[in-house]
Amino acid sequence: MTSVNLSLRLLRVGGRRGLLAVGLTAGAVAVCTALLLAAVAANVAFAGRADRDAWRHPGHAAAPGKAVALEGTSLDYVRGQVVTVVDLAALRETGGTGALPAPPGMARFPAPGEVWMSPALARLVSSLPPGQLADRFPARTPTGLLGADALVHGGELVAVVGRHANDPAMHGDRSDLADATSPAPIASFTDGRPNYAAGFYRILTGLATVLLGVPLLVFGGAAARLTVARRDQRLAALRLVGATPGQVVAMTVAESMVTALAGALAGSLLYVAMIPGLTRISISGGTWAAGDLWVGVQLILAVVAAVVVLVGVSAVAGLRRVVVSPLGVARRQTPPGLRAVRVIAFVAAVLGFLFASKLLQGSVATVFTVIVVMLAVGFWTLNLVGPWVVGLIGRIAAAGARRPARLLAGRRLMDDPRAAWRTVNGIALTGFVAGFTVLLNPGPGGLGHSTDQQLRARVPAQHATAVVADARERLAGIPAARVRLTEPEGAGKSAPSYRSVVVKVPGGQERTDEARTALAGLVPGRPFAGPADADRGGEQMLADIQTGSRTVLFASFLLGTVSAGISGVSSILDRRQTFALLRLAGTPLRVLDAARRRETLIPLVVMGGGALVTGLVMAAPFALANPVRPEGLVTLALTVLGGLGAVIGASELSRPFLRAVTTDPAPRPD
Repeated sequence: MTSVNLSLRLLRVGGRRGLLAVGLTAGAVAVCTALLLAAVAANVAFAGRADRDAWRHPGHAAAPGKAVALEGTSLDYVRGQVVTVVDLAALRETGGTGALPAPPGMARFPAPGEVWMSPALARLVSSLPPGQLADRFPARTPTGLLGADALVHGGELVAVVGRHANDPAMHGDRSDLADATSPAPIASFTDGRPNYAAGFYRILTGLATVLLGVPLLVFGGAAARLTVARRDQRLAALRLVGATPGQVVAMTVAESMVTALAGALAGSLLYVAMIPGLTRISISGGTWAAGDLWVGVQLILAVVAAVVVLVGVSAVAGLRRVVVSPLGVARRQTPPGLRAVRVIAFVAAVLGFLFASKLLQGSVATVFTVIVVMLAVGFWTLNLVGPWVVGLIGRIAAAGARRPARLLAGRRLMDDPRAAWRTVNGIALTGFVAGFTVLLNPGPGGLGHSTDQQLRARVPAQHATAVVADARERLAGIPAARVRLTEPEGAGKSAPSYRSVVVKVPGGQERTDEARTALAGLVPGRPFAGPADADRGGEQMLADIQTGSRTVLFASFLLGTVSAGISGVSSILDRRQTFALLRLAGTPLRVLDAARRRETLIPLVVMGGGALVTGLVMAAPFALANPVRPEGLVTLALTVLGGLGAVIGASELSRPFLRAVTTDPAPRPD
């Protein structure tokens, strides 16, 4: 307790610059905590969407004695948007519909002929002519509005249609339709499963968490080491006057964890403030509600506790020099050099990732888990090899120096490569994210889908002629609409053969929607759709991948910029006595500035470029089928230029602080 009290007292009386150092650490922890909570919120939000989508897709057919209803799902389209249609039919009379299970977001099970709509679909129905949308449903006006529990997002277009159990629409096979579910007997709405798109988005979220989470953990650990030289000197002095190793460790833990706790709580408030902005990110065709991104008090406390523990452990891990050799710290001896085994670990991680991405087999979940873990390992070893490369750069720079600034920069990189790496690691790791995402960024339009003029539906061959005649009659009022039949499918086999009724509707989206509405119900349970409609799901995913990669890149860039700024100021605090002595020895301020700029830019260019290339290499196995788009290259170029600008800007902003700490080199209480 004495050690803790002493540590807290030193925090209070540490002077203005001591408080500034504590503030920098707390600020870094706050940013780290806020972004970590945002990453957790993304996983929670996608899990919530998957849960809300599950009720529309029965997991397995209920036993005959337990089945109470039939449920089937299909997709329709209007104005280029997807409309999810859920067909429900009661299987037995219950003396009223009250005994039937109520679907999520509905007050009761729908009666035959009723149509419940999502609020967005109800608004669209009222805004369009009935012949373009409303006439597709048994009722033009909705019986009721679906609640939030029934919808993946607030802007989703969903209709729940009540039918009789003997309705032909409840007995057709829809397995050949995109994202459709054939009618199946259900006992309740609780045993459904999310569709494949929901699982795909959760996989992408896990990948994004790794791309953002590893830099966050690295930054969180580095935050504990900010102004480490100032703290090491103070603790070494206490060791030399009789403090035990246990007391030094207790003081460090107390100081670091108190600072981290304050920063983590501030980061939690920052996360709450970020929620309104995060809700505006559109994924899967819709934005988010604030409740989707709220992770709950328990998860917030868990993240805060994890960050505080991480900072405490990182701070204690850096005490080896103080505990083992306090005299060396006090005399500013150079710490032992880094070993080349870090390079071996990095190369092994990259090669292992490439090998695993080519040869892994098994379930999608297993392959994905292994790939994500190996990606995280590769990312982490990149951070591990960084200080070793920085030290090597320093030796090369010092050996070839012809001017004082370059010599000072080279010596600094040689003497403390870990501290120099902390200044640039945020931006350098952003280079990895940029390289990885640029190849996974095909963007919308990559499928090259056809126009909306063509619609088709598959029908049994024996009914094809009658369906064509009926279709021509229904489309008589639409100018230039044409109907034809394709050749039979599966002719000569035991299975019934099919033919496709193809409708061509020139004239634009409105004419196409009129044709869809006129043909509604012609083939029970099978809306007419075209090749362009089949591509809409893929196009939406490509657009979402682009949005997600840009979001991750922006967050990573923000993290790197904050890291560069905070680390630049803390570096001056750590070395303020050295800078002051150099000024007293006659070194011009511009030389110190130039040295400081070089010791940042040289490793940034080398390691940032290396990280970018590493990201490109590790993303290559997943991107060979998708050529790099110009938008991706522009994003990559902007990231590179932005990273350089951020580091230069952070260096320029800290220049007045350098002038201030070198003006008066007299000893201070901190």
